[in-house]
Amino acid sequence: MTRRAGTGSEKCCEAFLAERGSGAILSLGLVAVLGALLAGLLLLAQAGVMASRAATAADLSALAAADAARGLTSGEPCSVASAVAAEHGARTTGCGTSGEGIVEVSTELLQPFLFGPATGRARAGPPP
Repeated sequence: MTRRAGTGSEKCCEAFLAERGSGAILSLGLVAVLGALLAGLLLLAQAGVMASRAATAADLSALAAADAARGLTSGEPCSVASAVAAEHGARTTGCGTSGEGIVEVSTELLQPFLFGPATGRARAGPPP
């Protein structure tokens, strides 16, 4: 039984050579996971912005319609609400007035979103 010198180091080098390229695959996998997380965060941020824009259009439309319902401005309340919503890139999907000058407005953004339209609802009326 003769033993060759350096046998242990050759096994070590063989194991190292067998795993060659695994760092590149690990790096690509990490980049893919980080890219997917970033895309998810961007979609979530865009959904938040669009929901805020729809709510703002509904708020401003309801305020303008309430002013028209109370006679502070001219025009029919729901047509005023539609005009204000159109100026903010939205359309009214619902508008209703009550006898006390209270107006409820629902809006939807004209820009399509990946997961459906962004909607907003608001109610406005005279001060208490």
